Amino acid sequence: MNYIGDKQYWDEKFLSRGDKILSPEGSLVENIKYLKNGSLLDVACGDGRNSIFLLEKGFKVTGIDFSSRALERLKNFAVRKNLKVSVKQVDLTKQDALKDLGVFDNIVINHYRLSLDNIKNLGKHMAEGGILFVCGFGHKHKVDSKIKEEDLIKPEDFESLHSSFELVRYIENEDDRGFFVIYIFKKKV
Repeated sequence: MNYIGDKQYWDEKFLSRGDKILSPEGSLVENIKYLKNGSLLDVACGDGRNSIFLLEKGFKVTGIDFSSRALERLKNFAVRKNLKVSVKQVDLTKQDALKDLGVFDNIVINHYRLSLDNIKNLGKHMAEGGILFVCGFGHKHKVDSKIKEEDLIKPEDFESLHSSFELVRYIENEDDRGFFVIYIFKKKV
């Protein structure tokens, strides 16, 4: 089972969603100044609420997700706004999920806990000086029927990055949805 539901759950959720794109993640909007101009990989992009925002800000975005319905919606939103987005259906539960995606100036992972194997390989997909932005339910979040312990982002998730990335910013935030963490890393030159 993947973060807050499997592929069928998300395909059905995106099929039943309205015709409007959701607002981008507030913490991404607030911290966009940390991102480098250029290319960006939006991991577990869903139907593109962050991808569309980032395209409008001038980034060259590749969105990956396991839900074909989500990716169809993202492409449709981009066409409506006369934006060009690249999408690829990727099963992030596979050990080498990011293998053929290339190198990016930025990688955004929002509300998804990437496997330790895939985190370990992020450096291969990041340009020197590139920015990794991770946001989601953090280690102090109260688990429930939707958010499970294995979905929570933990500080130790990023231990494999210490040799090739430096932590630029770490934020903890709590609101009515729960406890969130934001990590912003920069790949060492």
